[in-house]
Amino acid sequence: MDFEIVNGSVVSLETECLVIGIEADAQLSPSAAAVDQASHGFISALTAAGDIKGKTAETLLLQKIDGVTAKRILLVGLGKADERHDRNQKKIIKAILATVKSLSLTGITVALDGLISEQDDTYRQVRQIAQVATAELYQYDQTKSKKADPYVIARFEIHLADDVTEEGEGALVDATAIANGMNVARDLGNLPGNVCTPSYLAQQAIELANQYDSVTCEILDEDAMEQLGMGSLLSVGRGSDEPSRLIVVKYNGGDADMQPHVLVGKGITFDTGGISLKPGAKMDEMKYDMCGAASVMGTMNAVAEMELPINIIGVIASAENMPSSNATKPGDIVTSMSGQTIEILNTDAEGRLVLCDALSYVERFNPKTVVDIATLTGACIVALGNVASGLLTNDDELAAELTLAGDYADDRTWRLPLWDDYQEQLDSNFADIANIGTGGAGTITAACFLSRFTKAYRWAHLDIAGIAWNSGGKEKGATGRCVPLLSQYLLNQAAEEVADEDEHDHAH
Repeated sequence: MDFEIVNGSVVSLETECLVIGIEADAQLSPSAAAVDQASHGFISALTAAGDIKGKTAETLLLQKIDGVTAKRILLVGLGKADERHDRNQKKIIKAILATVKSLSLTGITVALDGLISEQDDTYRQVRQIAQVATAELYQYDQTKSKKADPYVIARFEIHLADDVTEEGEGALVDATAIANGMNVARDLGNLPGNVCTPSYLAQQAIELANQYDSVTCEILDEDAMEQLGMGSLLSVGRGSDEPSRLIVVKYNGGDADMQPHVLVGKGITFDTGGISLKPGAKMDEMKYDMCGAASVMGTMNAVAEMELPINIIGVIASAENMPSSNATKPGDIVTSMSGQTIEILNTDAEGRLVLCDALSYVERFNPKTVVDIATLTGACIVALGNVASGLLTNDDELAAELTLAGDYADDRTWRLPLWDDYQEQLDSNFADIANIGTGGAGTITAACFLSRFTKAYRWAHLDIAGIAWNSGGKEKGATGRCVPLLSQYLLNQAAEEVADEDEHDHAH
């Protein structure tokens, strides 16, 4: 589907379907008023009759209106001005797409006059429209014998005033890259564990590097990890026939001496819990335990497409957690790459075991920031449900940057404390650290564990257990979330780097 910005009078736009807004209490938007005038009061007659009242996401489809070039008009309710927050904005876009899909239209023009959101930000509105529309048209069929019939919509036009066209076009470039990245993350998440193995993830990284000159890739096998002393990561895959992998993807958009921003993703391609076996119900969903890795892959795709002027490294720690005679047992003690010994009290707390070695590994890059992303704890779902990612860091500035990026990208986080008071829960009589805490606050103690391996740099942890996939019914599947948040965070970092460089040049 191609997105395009169009200008000019809405009444003379040639399109299969023109979408115009009706505000609360049947108030006509500027585009609706223009159509009303051209059609000699047809729209106002409908609102007066009560056919559409302007409630959020209410729709009314009209055919062949006199005085208007468009073949169809879709009236959509925008609701009250102060209620057009992100949730309602999504509802409106989804309502539009539902009509488009039901009619099998090949093209559509949306003219909502910047009124779809309470925030007067053309770039953000256009980006949200494009991202939500792309997500609504996503279909997974990679493991089906009959492929899905693609939606016939080929052209999605967004009508803007001339003076904000450039802003809108910039938004579409970023939106397309981020939406494509989300689709990459969703595809990887939705693939079953017998297809999407650590080796498969590694192959996807190699293909990304082949696609972009700005991207390089290095894959560390088990021998290479053994030589580095990654006893913690390797302990997780011991029980599986699938070999573990550390996948390093480098995007070089900045100067060679520019410190990189590093993303570290948990890539447990299937999690049985190991010897600490999970219950059978919903265990199929443990194919999603690599959604942190998927969001890193999706973000690396997005930044390569956006050509950001900074350096970014994506590191994926990937293993399959299985029970077998070789599997790590509760009570076993392993030595991490950092030299710290870990008593494994629960083999189902395995994400932190692969991440801690990856977090030690990334020290070599002298990173500007490190953000790890993981479906780490069920406790995060108890705390935050399926709305926000858990954010934990002792760096207030980094916390603020990630929170701001999440709010702007409508991919929100909520910060939880990472106080030293929680650290003592990880004390062990037999090793330097235990891999689970002893008294609740599971999301926090998991982050406390990771924090012991991140002293050398600025670091934040995102627990995405509640938002990486939807359970049950028709909605079941990976969401691609964290790609918008991470992409926005890196867009902001790139803007900051450019501003600093300009300031430096100006000073000289």
